Amino acid sequence: MKGKYSVPLSKIIRSEQLTPVYLPKDPEEILIYSMEVNRPGLILARYDNNFLPERIELLGNSEYLFLRELDDEARAASIDRLMREQPAAIIFSIDFADEAVQEFIPYGEKYDVPILKTAQETSFIMSSLVSYLNVELAERQTVHGVLVEVSGEGVLIMGESGVGKSETVVELIRRGNRLVADDAVEVRRVSQKTLVGSAPENIRHFMELRGIGIIDARRIFGMGSVKMTEKIDLVINLEPWDDTKAYERMGLADETMDILGLKIPMYTIPVNPGRNLAIIIEVAAINYRLKKMGHNSAKELLEGLGMNEDAANIDVADVDTWHSN
Repeated sequence: MKGKYSVPLSKIIRSEQLTPVYLPKDPEEILIYSMEVNRPGLILARYDNNFLPERIELLGNSEYLFLRELDDEARAASIDRLMREQPAAIIFSIDFADEAVQEFIPYGEKYDVPILKTAQETSFIMSSLVSYLNVELAERQTVHGVLVEVSGEGVLIMGESGVGKSETVVELIRRGNRLVADDAVEVRRVSQKTLVGSAPENIRHFMELRGIGIIDARRIFGMGSVKMTEKIDLVINLEPWDDTKAYERMGLADETMDILGLKIPMYTIPVNPGRNLAIIIEVAAINYRLKKMGHNSAKELLEGLGMNEDAANIDVADVDTWHSN
């Protein structure tokens, strides 16, 4: 079954530096739908159950040695068995001898199968292809927010329009952090535990500042101020200060946001005149990194006071009282 997303073979050729041997048509028109890469040893050996033609087939030294052991008639039948299934593409690694590659060309022409080769060894091209396809064909959604690399952590800043996201990010950039996407963040789930965000190509590195208009962050702040992609480690939700709402004081509660089925840690930060949001977000990112390394300041404080986590509901202003007792 074809996947929801596709990538043209031309992009794979450029990314993996592949050399076309035979192309039935313009590679821009040849679409790859599967992020899985297959080794076709079984079908070459006459076992073709559950063969999925939408996958790219990678042939290396093992397949070459197997075919060399066959006589001419059996080898031709084996190659025909693979090619008549019309796989998405055939790629030969450097482990596959050039003279053997030539035997596949008539079958590529017969069944309209793209044939390519690479100067990389089989294991390296397999790993590289799978990584590339996992990103290009990943499940994705576009979210309204700003993605910034802050102190090495990917921070997705969200909040309603006008709350000050872009203005905060300008200050973060001036403090040495890097912009990935403003306003629209294309989020992709590239593995069972990783989200990667980027900007749509037509608005990449542009920002909107109310009262000023559109700016190009790359040109104003320099190439060191932007990135193409970044993992999403943390979500910062900015919201107008609400006097009736009880905000987290200790940092023991674990708030998360569900994005593409993954729960991403989230801090809700109230916006009030006089608060330096850029510094607060930097501290949040560094504090999150500390937590990943096993250091939780709130828990360490409670342990030092001889208290347990039930004290999380006690106002932090009472710490002096705890200490005096």
